[in-house]
Amino acid sequence: MEVSTHLRTRVRAGDPTAFAELFDSCAKAVYNHAFRLTADWSTAEDVMASTFMEAWRLRDRVDPEGGSLRPWLLGIATNTARNQYRSNRRYRAAANAAAAAELSVPDHAEEVAGRVDDRRLLARALTALAGLRRPEREVVALCLGEGLDYEAAAEALGIPAGTVASRLSRARGKLRALTRDAPTGPAAGTGAGTARKISRGKREGDRPGRQTRDDHAPVVRPAQGGNR
Repeated sequence: MEVSTHLRTRVRAGDPTAFAELFDSCAKAVYNHAFRLTADWSTAEDVMASTFMEAWRLRDRVDPEGGSLRPWLLGIATNTARNQYRSNRRYRAAANAAAAAELSVPDHAEEVAGRVDDRRLLARALTALAGLRRPEREVVALCLGEGLDYEAAAEALGIPAGTVASRLSRARGKLRALTRDAPTGPAAGTGAGTARKISRGKREGDRPGRQTRDDHAPVVRPAQGGNR
């Protein structure tokens, strides 16, 4: 807590070194979160850049007391992505395009054959997220994608924790229905078992997945950062 509080104080004071530390520790999470909310790699990069610029602009609003600044940054990223994708129709189009792109990249070597299944998992997860309303997608991205608890997600979204819980409950039900109704067989990866996995994406590292307890719906976990 002392380390987080010290960083908060330095960020609030506009210390460039503190912002560099904040970027190094949170850029990956912000980028992944932005991709879940936009389903577009290049838009996610734009959202990440805008998030940190906005964080610098709003630095004097940082409470010097508290824990990690990650929920604060994810909240800014959510608002930024929301301005990009206010309509579900636009998100669905982006998700369909991203899923098709993941499935169209060929693998020729046997040693990388597992990537095919990774791409199918990512495609299915994108399709499932596209079936949610934007507010539901946001809480899924925060709670299931980034592992925030209800209170931290509520802080990020500026809504009551009870609203987070109710939206997440509805989203879980929809995700289960969507994955249950998804086609099985070779074109769908490994069938029903993949519906209970967290999709890692082909550029994701080996950081373990994080979930809200007792939930098994798929959540997109794409690249860690950088250019596609």
